[in-house]
Amino acid sequence: MTQDPYEILGVSRDASADEIKKAYRRLARQLHPDVNPDPETQERFKDVSRAYEVLSDPGKRQAYDRGGDAFSQGFGAGQGFSFTDIMDAFFGGGAPGGGQTRGPRSRARRGQDALIRLDVTLAEAAFGVTRDLKVDTALRCEACEGEGTAPGTKPVACETCHGQGEVAVVQRSFLGEIRTLRPCAACRGFGSVIPDPCRECSGDGRVRSRRTLTVKIPAGVDHGTRVQLTSQGEVGPGGGPAGDLYVEIHVEPHKTFTRHGHDLHTTISLPMTAAALGTQLTLPLLEADLETSEESETVTTYDLEIRPGTQSGSEQVIRGFGVPSLRGGRGDLVVSISVDTPTRLDPRQEELLRELAAIRGEETPDGQVEAPHKSMFGRLREAFQG
Repeated sequence: MTQDPYEILGVSRDASADEIKKAYRRLARQLHPDVNPDPETQERFKDVSRAYEVLSDPGKRQAYDRGGDAFSQGFGAGQGFSFTDIMDAFFGGGAPGGGQTRGPRSRARRGQDALIRLDVTLAEAAFGVTRDLKVDTALRCEACEGEGTAPGTKPVACETCHGQGEVAVVQRSFLGEIRTLRPCAACRGFGSVIPDPCRECSGDGRVRSRRTLTVKIPAGVDHGTRVQLTSQGEVGPGGGPAGDLYVEIHVEPHKTFTRHGHDLHTTISLPMTAAALGTQLTLPLLEADLETSEESETVTTYDLEIRPGTQSGSEQVIRGFGVPSLRGGRGDLVVSISVDTPTRLDPRQEELLRELAAIRGEETPDGQVEAPHKSMFGRLREAFQG
Protein backbone atom coordinates (compact mmCIF):
# COMPACT_ATOMS: atom_id res chain seq x y z
CA MET A 1 0.00 0.00 0.00
CA THR A 2 1.20 3.51 -0.76
CA GLN A 3 2.90 5.44 2.04
CA ASP A 4 2.04 8.83 0.53
CA PRO A 5 -0.48 10.57 2.84
CA TYR A 6 -1.81 12.62 -0.10
CA GLU A 7 -2.65 9.47 -2.02
CA ILE A 8 -4.14 7.80 1.07
CA LEU A 9 -6.53 10.71 1.56
CA GLY A 10 -7.04 11.15 -2.19
CA VAL A 11 -6.08 14.84 -2.33
CA SER A 12 -3.58 16.82 -4.36
CA ARG A 13 -0.35 18.16 -2.89
CA ASP A 14 -1.64 21.72 -3.05
CA ALA A 15 -4.92 20.83 -1.28
CA SER A 16 -6.10 23.32 1.31
CA ALA A 17 -6.59 22.47 4.96
CA ASP A 18 -10.38 22.43 4.45
CA GLU A 19 -10.05 20.02 1.51
CA ILE A 20 -7.88 17.71 3.58
CA LYS A 21 -10.36 17.79 6.45
CA LYS A 22 -13.31 17.06 4.14
CA ALA A 23 -11.46 14.10 2.62
CA TYR A 24 -10.69 12.73 6.07
CA ARG A 25 -14.30 13.12 7.17
CA ARG A 26 -15.55 11.25 4.13
CA LEU A 27 -13.14 8.34 4.55
CA ALA A 28 -13.53 8.16 8.33
CA ARG A 29 -17.30 7.79 7.99
CA GLN A 30 -16.77 4.93 5.53
CA LEU A 31 -13.94 3.10 7.32
CA HIS A 32 -14.59 3.63 11.03
CA PRO A 33 -14.62 0.27 12.90
CA ASP A 34 -18.04 1.01 14.35
CA VAL A 35 -19.37 1.19 10.80
CA ASN A 36 -17.28 -1.52 9.16
CA PRO A 37 -15.60 -4.05 11.54
CA ASP A 38 -13.71 -5.83 8.72
CA PRO A 39 -9.99 -6.21 9.77
CA GLU A 40 -8.72 -4.95 6.41
CA THR A 41 -10.99 -1.90 6.69
CA GLN A 42 -9.68 -1.23 10.20
CA GLU A 43 -6.11 -1.15 8.84
CA ARG A 44 -7.16 1.33 6.17
CA PHE A 45 -8.80 3.46 8.84
CA LYS A 46 -5.51 3.52 10.77
CA ASP A 47 -3.65 4.61 7.62
CA VAL A 48 -6.21 7.33 6.93
CA SER A 49 -5.94 8.59 10.50
CA ARG A 50 -2.13 8.62 10.36
CA ALA A 51 -2.19 10.42 7.01
CA TYR A 52 -4.50 13.05 8.40
CA GLU A 53 -2.25 13.42 11.45
CA VAL A 54 0.61 14.43 9.15
CA LEU A 55 -1.28 16.65 6.72
CA SER A 56 -3.39 18.43 9.36
CA ASP A 57 -0.25 19.55 11.19
CA PRO A 58 1.43 22.41 9.23
CA GLY A 59 4.87 21.52 10.63
CA LYS A 60 4.66 17.83 9.81
CA ARG A 61 3.21 18.51 6.38
CA GLN A 62 5.98 20.95 5.56
CA ALA A 63 8.63 18.47 6.72
CA TYR A 64 7.09 15.71 4.60
CA ASP A 65 6.87 17.97 1.53
CA ARG A 66 10.61 18.64 1.90
CA GLY A 67 11.31 14.94 1.54
CA GLY A 68 11.04 13.70 5.09
CA ASP A 69 9.85 10.24 6.02
CA ALA A 70 6.14 10.20 6.71
CA PHE A 71 6.51 7.55 9.42
CA SER A 72 9.14 9.48 11.28
CA GLN A 73 7.18 12.70 10.90
CA GLY A 74 4.09 11.49 12.62
CA PHE A 75 2.72 8.21 11.32
CA GLY A 76 2.38 6.88 14.83
CA ALA A 77 5.53 8.56 16.11
CA GLY A 78 4.03 11.91 17.01
CA GLN A 79 1.58 13.00 19.72
CA GLY A 80 -1.26 11.07 18.10
CA PHE A 81 -4.29 12.31 16.20
CA SER A 82 -6.98 14.16 18.10
CA PHE A 83 -10.12 12.31 19.13
CA THR A 84 -11.99 15.48 18.24
CA ASP A 85 -11.05 14.93 14.60
CA ILE A 86 -12.87 11.58 14.61
CA MET A 87 -15.91 13.23 16.22
CA ASP A 88 -15.62 15.98 13.63
CA ALA A 89 -15.95 13.40 10.88
CA PHE A 90 -19.30 12.19 12.19
CA PHE A 91 -20.82 15.31 13.78
CA GLY A 92 -19.29 18.13 11.75
CA GLY A 93 -17.43 19.66 14.69
CA GLY A 94 -14.86 18.92 17.37
CA ALA A 95 -17.54 17.29 19.51
CA PRO A 96 -21.18 16.29 19.17
CA GLY A 97 -22.11 19.81 20.19
CA GLY A 98 -19.96 21.30 17.42
CA GLY A 99 -16.72 23.30 17.45
CA GLN A 100 -13.12 22.12 17.37
CA THR A 101 -12.43 22.59 21.10
CA ARG A 102 -14.26 23.99 24.05
CA GLY A 103 -11.60 26.56 24.89
CA PRO A 104 -11.48 28.59 28.10
CA ARG A 105 -14.84 29.27 29.68
CA SER A 106 -15.84 32.67 30.94
CA ARG A 107 -15.80 33.41 34.65
CA ALA A 108 -18.95 35.49 34.23
CA ARG A 109 -22.02 33.24 34.28
CA ARG A 110 -25.72 33.89 34.66
CA GLY A 111 -27.01 33.84 38.22
CA GLN A 112 -29.65 31.50 39.57
CA ASP A 113 -33.35 32.28 39.67
CA ALA A 114 -34.85 32.91 43.12
CA LEU A 115 -38.28 32.18 44.56
CA ILE A 116 -39.91 33.91 47.51
CA ARG A 117 -43.38 33.62 49.03
CA LEU A 118 -45.67 36.58 49.57
CA ASP A 119 -48.76 36.36 51.79
CA VAL A 120 -51.63 38.64 50.71
CA THR A 121 -55.25 39.07 51.71
CA LEU A 122 -58.10 38.10 49.42
CA ALA A 123 -58.82 41.78 48.74
CA GLU A 124 -55.16 42.46 47.86
CA ALA A 125 -55.13 39.50 45.48
CA ALA A 126 -58.37 40.63 43.87
CA PHE A 127 -57.62 44.34 43.47
CA GLY A 128 -53.80 44.38 43.40
CA VAL A 129 -51.27 45.69 45.87
CA THR A 130 -47.77 47.18 45.98
CA ARG A 131 -45.39 45.71 48.56
CA ASP A 132 -41.80 46.32 49.65
CA LEU A 133 -39.94 43.01 49.96
CA LYS A 134 -36.63 42.40 51.70
CA VAL A 135 -34.60 39.84 49.78
CA ASP A 136 -31.36 38.12 50.82
CA THR A 137 -29.48 37.49 47.58
CA ALA A 138 -26.11 37.62 45.82
CA LEU A 139 -25.11 41.08 44.59
CA ARG A 140 -22.24 42.30 42.45
CA CYS A 141 -19.12 42.99 44.52
CA GLU A 142 -18.49 46.73 44.41
CA ALA A 143 -14.90 46.41 45.66
CA CYS A 144 -13.71 44.54 42.55
CA GLU A 145 -16.64 45.41 40.24
CA GLY A 146 -17.36 41.71 39.78
CA GLU A 147 -13.86 40.81 38.55
CA GLY A 148 -12.92 38.86 41.67
CA THR A 149 -9.42 40.36 41.79
CA ALA A 150 -7.85 42.62 44.39
CA PRO A 151 -7.62 46.30 43.39
CA GLY A 152 -4.80 46.90 40.93
CA THR A 153 -4.44 43.23 39.93
CA LYS A 154 -5.72 41.08 37.07
CA PRO A 155 -6.06 37.36 36.32
CA VAL A 156 -2.96 35.75 34.81
CA ALA A 157 -2.77 33.00 32.22
CA CYS A 158 -2.72 29.49 33.61
CA GLU A 159 0.75 27.93 33.38
CA THR A 160 -0.66 24.41 33.07
CA CYS A 161 -2.89 24.92 30.01
CA HIS A 162 -1.25 28.14 28.77
CA GLY A 163 -4.58 29.95 28.76
CA GLN A 164 -6.46 27.33 26.73
CA GLY A 165 -8.66 26.19 29.58
CA GLU A 166 -8.16 22.53 28.63
CA VAL A 167 -5.35 20.01 28.46
CA ALA A 168 -4.73 17.07 26.14
CA VAL A 169 -4.78 13.56 27.55
CA VAL A 170 -3.14 10.89 25.36
CA GLN A 171 -4.36 7.29 25.46
CA ARG A 172 -3.27 4.29 23.44
CA SER A 173 -5.81 2.16 21.58
CA PHE A 174 -5.95 -0.18 18.59
CA LEU A 175 -6.16 3.00 16.50
CA GLY A 176 -2.89 4.29 17.88
CA GLU A 177 -2.55 7.20 20.27
CA ILE A 178 -5.80 9.10 20.80
CA ARG A 179 -5.66 12.60 22.22
CA THR A 180 -8.72 13.92 24.06
CA LEU A 181 -9.23 17.36 25.58
CA ARG A 182 -10.33 17.84 29.16
CA PRO A 183 -10.89 20.95 31.31
CA CYS A 184 -7.72 22.07 33.04
CA ALA A 185 -7.82 21.15 36.73
CA ALA A 186 -5.42 23.94 37.70
CA CYS A 187 -7.65 26.77 36.48
CA ARG A 188 -10.97 24.85 36.39
CA GLY A 189 -11.27 25.51 32.68
CA PHE A 190 -11.09 29.31 32.90
CA GLY A 191 -7.68 29.56 31.22
CA SER A 192 -6.52 31.97 33.91
CA VAL A 193 -5.99 32.05 37.66
CA ILE A 194 -6.45 34.83 40.20
CA PRO A 195 -3.23 35.07 42.24
CA ASP A 196 -4.57 37.85 44.48
CA PRO A 197 -8.36 37.49 44.98
CA CYS A 198 -10.59 40.26 46.24
CA ARG A 199 -10.91 40.22 50.02
CA GLU A 200 -14.57 41.18 49.96
CA CYS A 201 -15.84 38.37 47.73
CA SER A 202 -12.90 35.89 47.88
CA GLY A 203 -12.61 35.97 44.10
CA ASP A 204 -16.26 35.10 43.36
CA GLY A 205 -17.16 38.58 42.09
CA ARG A 206 -20.30 38.76 44.23
CA VAL A 207 -21.32 39.09 47.86
CA ARG A 208 -24.49 38.22 49.76
CA SER A 209 -26.53 41.10 51.04
CA ARG A 210 -30.10 42.18 51.83
CA ARG A 211 -31.93 44.60 49.59
CA THR A 212 -35.44 45.99 49.35
CA LEU A 213 -37.58 45.54 46.24
CA THR A 214 -40.87 47.23 45.44
CA VAL A 215 -43.19 44.64 43.92
CA LYS A 216 -46.45 45.49 42.18
CA ILE A 217 -48.93 42.61 42.36
CA PRO A 218 -51.53 42.91 39.57
CA ALA A 219 -55.26 42.64 40.26
CA GLY A 220 -56.76 39.19 39.83
CA VAL A 221 -53.87 36.96 40.96
CA ASP A 222 -54.80 33.72 42.69
CA HIS A 223 -53.24 31.36 45.21
CA GLY A 224 -50.10 29.90 43.62
CA THR A 225 -49.70 32.59 40.96
CA ARG A 226 -46.06 33.49 40.31
CA VAL A 227 -45.06 37.02 39.38
CA GLN A 228 -41.79 37.17 37.43
CA LEU A 229 -39.33 40.00 38.08
CA THR A 230 -36.75 39.88 35.29
CA SER A 231 -33.07 40.19 36.30
CA GLN A 232 -33.95 40.62 39.98
CA GLY A 233 -32.59 37.26 41.10
CA GLU A 234 -29.03 36.39 42.12
CA VAL A 235 -26.08 37.98 40.32
CA GLY A 236 -23.96 35.34 38.62
CA PRO A 237 -20.34 34.42 39.48
CA GLY A 238 -17.72 36.71 38.03
CA GLY A 239 -20.20 39.58 37.93
CA GLY A 240 -22.41 37.71 35.45
CA PRO A 241 -25.99 38.78 34.67
CA ALA A 242 -28.62 38.25 37.33
CA GLY A 243 -31.28 35.57 37.16
CA ASP A 244 -34.99 36.21 37.61
CA LEU A 245 -36.94 36.55 40.85
CA TYR A 246 -40.30 34.79 41.14
CA VAL A 247 -42.82 35.95 43.74
CA GLU A 248 -45.30 33.18 44.58
CA ILE A 249 -48.64 34.43 45.87
CA HIS A 250 -50.26 32.82 48.91
CA VAL A 251 -53.78 34.12 49.58
CA GLU A 252 -54.91 34.10 53.20
CA PRO A 253 -58.39 32.68 54.00
CA HIS A 254 -61.18 35.24 54.31
CA LYS A 255 -63.72 35.16 57.13
CA THR A 256 -66.68 35.90 54.85
CA PHE A 257 -65.85 35.12 51.22
CA THR A 258 -64.41 32.11 49.44
CA ARG A 259 -63.08 32.28 45.90
CA HIS A 260 -63.97 29.90 43.05
CA GLY A 261 -62.21 31.05 39.91
CA HIS A 262 -63.29 34.64 39.42
CA ASP A 263 -66.48 34.27 41.48
CA LEU A 264 -66.86 35.02 45.17
CA HIS A 265 -69.17 32.94 47.36
CA THR A 266 -70.68 33.82 50.70
CA THR A 267 -73.49 32.49 52.89
CA ILE A 268 -75.94 34.55 54.93
CA SER A 269 -78.27 33.23 57.63
CA LEU A 270 -81.87 34.44 57.82
CA PRO A 271 -84.49 33.98 60.51
CA MET A 272 -87.41 31.86 59.47
CA THR A 273 -89.76 34.85 59.58
CA ALA A 274 -87.49 37.01 57.38
CA ALA A 275 -87.25 34.26 54.79
CA ALA A 276 -91.03 33.85 54.80
CA LEU A 277 -91.92 37.54 54.73
CA GLY A 278 -88.98 38.87 52.72
CA THR A 279 -86.59 41.61 53.77
CA GLN A 280 -83.70 43.80 52.66
CA LEU A 281 -80.11 43.31 53.86
CA THR A 282 -77.03 45.49 53.60
CA LEU A 283 -74.33 43.12 52.39
CA PRO A 284 -70.66 44.15 52.82
CA LEU A 285 -68.59 43.69 49.65
CA LEU A 286 -64.94 42.65 49.35
CA GLU A 287 -64.13 46.31 48.64
CA ALA A 288 -64.88 47.01 52.30
CA ASP A 289 -61.48 45.44 53.15
CA LEU A 290 -59.62 48.09 51.15
CA GLU A 291 -58.23 51.20 52.79
CA THR A 292 -60.16 54.02 51.15
CA SER A 293 -60.50 57.68 52.00
CA GLU A 294 -63.79 59.36 52.84
CA GLU A 295 -63.76 61.05 49.43
CA SER A 296 -63.43 57.73 47.63
CA GLU A 297 -66.32 56.68 45.39
CA THR A 298 -65.65 52.97 45.91
CA VAL A 299 -68.85 51.07 46.70
CA THR A 300 -68.37 48.91 49.79
CA THR A 301 -71.92 47.60 50.41
CA TYR A 302 -74.80 46.19 48.41
CA ASP A 303 -78.53 46.31 49.25
CA LEU A 304 -79.73 42.74 48.81
CA GLU A 305 -83.46 42.11 48.38
CA ILE A 306 -84.70 38.87 49.96
CA ARG A 307 -87.87 37.78 48.23
CA PRO A 308 -90.80 36.48 50.35
CA GLY A 309 -90.81 32.71 50.62
CA THR A 310 -87.03 32.36 50.09
CA GLN A 311 -85.99 28.77 50.74
CA SER A 312 -82.89 27.58 52.55
CA GLY A 313 -80.16 26.65 50.06
CA SER A 314 -81.32 29.08 47.37
CA GLU A 315 -78.78 31.38 45.73
CA GLN A 316 -78.77 34.93 44.46
CA VAL A 317 -76.14 36.04 41.95
CA ILE A 318 -74.90 39.63 42.01
CA ARG A 319 -73.28 40.29 38.64
CA GLY A 320 -69.90 41.98 38.43
CA PHE A 321 -68.98 42.00 42.12
CA GLY A 322 -66.53 39.09 42.06
CA VAL A 323 -62.78 39.05 41.40
CA PRO A 324 -61.29 41.00 38.47
CA SER A 325 -59.66 38.89 35.78
CA LEU A 326 -56.06 39.37 34.69
CA ARG A 327 -57.41 39.58 31.14
CA GLY A 328 -60.18 42.02 31.95
CA GLY A 329 -63.73 41.72 33.18
CA ARG A 330 -64.93 40.63 36.60
CA GLY A 331 -66.62 37.62 38.14
CA ASP A 332 -69.87 37.47 40.15
CA LEU A 333 -70.78 37.37 43.82
CA VAL A 334 -72.88 34.32 44.67
CA VAL A 335 -74.92 34.61 47.88
CA SER A 336 -76.29 31.39 49.41
CA ILE A 337 -79.27 31.63 51.79
CA SER A 338 -79.44 29.59 54.96
CA VAL A 339 -82.76 29.73 56.88
CA ASP A 340 -82.45 29.29 60.64
CA THR A 341 -85.17 27.25 62.35
CA PRO A 342 -85.61 28.28 66.00
CA THR A 343 -84.69 25.57 68.51
CA ARG A 344 -85.99 27.24 71.66
CA LEU A 345 -89.36 28.97 71.92
CA ASP A 346 -90.94 30.68 74.88
CA PRO A 347 -94.64 29.88 75.60
CA ARG A 348 -95.94 32.92 73.72
CA GLN A 349 -93.83 32.17 70.62
CA GLU A 350 -94.94 28.55 70.63
CA GLU A 351 -98.58 29.62 70.95
CA LEU A 352 -98.27 31.95 67.96
CA LEU A 353 -96.60 29.28 65.84
CA ARG A 354 -99.29 26.75 66.68
CA GLU A 355 -101.92 29.31 65.74
CA LEU A 356 -100.17 29.91 62.41
CA ALA A 357 -99.98 26.18 61.81
CA ALA A 358 -103.70 25.86 62.48
CA ILE A 359 -104.49 28.68 60.09
CA ARG A 360 -102.35 27.02 57.36
CA GLY A 361 -103.69 23.57 58.10
CA GLU A 362 -100.29 22.31 59.07
CA GLU A 363 -101.04 21.07 62.58
CA THR A 364 -100.44 17.47 61.54
CA PRO A 365 -98.67 17.68 58.21
CA ASP A 366 -98.18 14.51 56.21
CA GLY A 367 -94.56 14.11 55.25
CA GLN A 368 -94.19 13.55 51.53
CA VAL A 369 -91.27 11.64 50.07
CA GLU A 370 -90.51 12.78 46.58
CA ALA A 371 -90.01 10.02 44.08
CA PRO A 372 -86.56 10.00 42.51
CA HIS A 373 -86.29 11.29 38.98
CA LYS A 374 -86.43 8.44 36.54
CA SER A 375 -83.73 8.12 33.97
CA MET A 376 -84.42 8.50 30.28
CA PHE A 377 -84.01 4.74 29.81
CA GLY A 378 -86.52 4.08 32.61
CA ARG A 379 -89.10 6.31 30.96
CA LEU A 380 -88.58 4.61 27.61
CA ARG A 381 -88.98 1.17 29.19
CA GLU A 382 -92.31 2.18 30.80
CA ALA A 383 -93.49 3.61 27.46
CA PHE A 384 -92.82 0.32 25.62
CA GLN A 385 -94.41 -1.71 28.41
CA GLY A 386 -97.60 0.30 28.07
